[in-house]
Amino acid sequence: MTKYDAILIGAGHNALACAAHLAKRGWKVGLFEAADLPGGAVKTLELTEPGFRHDLAAMNLSLFAGSAFNRTYGAELTRLGLEFAPVQDCFASVFPDGRWLGVSTDPAATTARIRAFSTRDAETWEGLIKAFPARAERLFSILGAPMKKRALARILFTLLRRDGLSGTLDLGRFLLSSPRAWLDETFESSEVKALLGAWGMHLDFAPDIAGGAVFPYLEGMANQNFGMVLGKGGADTIVKALAAMVETHGGTIECNARVEQLVVEGGRAVGVVLADGRRIEASRAVVATISPRALAGLLPQGSGNARFDRKVREFRHAPGTMMIHLAVDSLPDWADPALQRFAYVHVAPSLDVMARAYQEAQAGLLPAEPVVVVGQPTAIDPSRAPDGKHVLWLQTRVVPAEIKGDAAGIITDRDWETVREAYADRAISIIERYAPGLSAKIIKRTVMSPLDLERGNANLVGGDQICGSHHLAQNFLFRPAPGFADWSTPVRNFHLAGAATWPGAGVGAGSGFLLAKQLAGG
Repeated sequence: MTKYDAILIGAGHNALACAAHLAKRGWKVGLFEAADLPGGAVKTLELTEPGFRHDLAAMNLSLFAGSAFNRTYGAELTRLGLEFAPVQDCFASVFPDGRWLGVSTDPAATTARIRAFSTRDAETWEGLIKAFPARAERLFSILGAPMKKRALARILFTLLRRDGLSGTLDLGRFLLSSPRAWLDETFESSEVKALLGAWGMHLDFAPDIAGGAVFPYLEGMANQNFGMVLGKGGADTIVKALAAMVETHGGTIECNARVEQLVVEGGRAVGVVLADGRRIEASRAVVATISPRALAGLLPQGSGNARFDRKVREFRHAPGTMMIHLAVDSLPDWADPALQRFAYVHVAPSLDVMARAYQEAQAGLLPAEPVVVVGQPTAIDPSRAPDGKHVLWLQTRVVPAEIKGDAAGIITDRDWETVREAYADRAISIIERYAPGLSAKIIKRTVMSPLDLERGNANLVGGDQICGSHHLAQNFLFRPAPGFADWSTPVRNFHLAGAATWPGAGVGAGSGFLLAKQLAGG
């Protein structure tokens, strides 16, 4: 019988980071992944034609580049093949009148673009840039800390000492604000608000959802100050390097190895049973990087804590997304060719368009005008496609997993198998309002509905690419369940990590590394 110090269920980037740190600390680790490749939602595949490398879901690696894990192990990961592609022209939004706004690492260029819409907003932007280092330190002290009473008390004490009660309350109010509330009180231009507000949609924060203001703020300021990072050759550069690090230090990764059940003896996790019947033992820890709802399959008798079991059954997933991967002859012909330099172009012209799309998807309707995120990775990294060709990464946010109707009243089918291509046509037609002729450039396209995404990765429930809503009732101390934001469960030696746990989604390896340090004592 095979024995490990720690077994990890899943081999996404959080599991790999956790395993790598434990292996460095001398633990014998084994990862068991149901899919045929490690990486979870961080995969790069030839989804259209040979030579065209598409990031399956995650594309932006800025969080990983700036993560505590990369600061600790970046030199080793680089030796093992990790390579980033830095981005100077980070993100932009296009508007119906032909104008656009974009954030680049040159503050003068960004400010000049904003000034064309509002002189006051340009001055506000300059003030935000100056204040960002101090504010970022305070925000990241919260967003990167374990959700434990002692750690939170220490953070609160530090904030009160530095900023006083008034400053601390201002920060708390900001963390509770919706994107629209913060944007309305900060800027006057509807276009500037739309430029930043689009980032809330990436994390399930439509404009009017409380707790979402921090994401447009951080994306805007971080991209302005530091730029963005893609993976050279594809986002899977981090997965390959992490996997190599695990194996270099004696760990094993087994794919096509689905874990069927957790083995519990005396209230303590002691191993797992695989789908092929093998029993694998763990002497010190079992870590599952799965959607909380999947715990019912691993623990058919429950965890022994009825409240915890109820909370994970009720764990709420965000609305779905649909991915459209295009191999194209050339980049879109935007109204201004300068837009071809940007990693992301948001087709989300106003906060109201975003709010309406979100409400329609929540009601089970195909949005009449979804938010479309146009990723242009080959503008930064030409190695992902044959010479002179490009890949486009199109994400429609948001769409329902179960279709109850079409807000536009055009599509009558209710099955994603038949709706998928028709709805992709709608998304592309929306882009063509701003970049005419895109359809004629397409060599081949691959469309992935929310259900296709879930079939490929069980953690993407209903096409939810962030593995669980980040709304306030399911974030911070409540992620994934009250009392268990420290990656523990009622079963001793059994832990949860991944996007469904604190600090949430994004390719930052946060939960995996924080848990590994907790398990290994540093």
